[in-house]
Amino acid sequence: MPAQGFTTCLWFDGQAEQAADFYLSVFKDGKQGRVGYYNEANPDQAGQVLVVEFEINGQKFVALNGGPQFKFNEAVSFQIHCADQDEVDHYWGLLTADGGEEGPCGWLKDKYGLSWQVVPTEVMDMIGDPDGAKATRATSAMYTMKRLDVAAIRKAYDGE
Repeated sequence: MPAQGFTTCLWFDGQAEQAADFYLSVFKDGKQGRVGYYNEANPDQAGQVLVVEFEINGQKFVALNGGPQFKFNEAVSFQIHCADQDEVDHYWGLLTADGGEEGPCGWLKDKYGLSWQVVPTEVMDMIGDPDGAKATRATSAMYTMKRLDVAAIRKAYDGE
């Protein structure tokens, strides 16, 4: 993978390869890069996967098998900008499957504990509307949800 731009390093405890495969299965526009292995400098881990490079939606990642010292938390999350409800439902279903957790307002954690925001573009437009009353109604509706429901937020936005 080219060295330009930024690469996000995701720390895993022995699950880097499985996590990279999972993310590549969730996003259509993905590709795997190099796989690096521990060498004899770490004799207890020699031959095991150290890192997996991958790219999804143009974003470069390295999945690192770093050990149990660090865990993901909500201080960092990735936003998935969705064109419509079908796309929201697609990502929500895949990322919460097999042990993922739903969170408030379109946030979730996947089975590895990584936080995601599944964000319909239309909802972002509504909650950012310069008409404060419309934006407040849309935001209030969003606050009651886990997976965002574009139609319900639109109704609130429209004052229905």
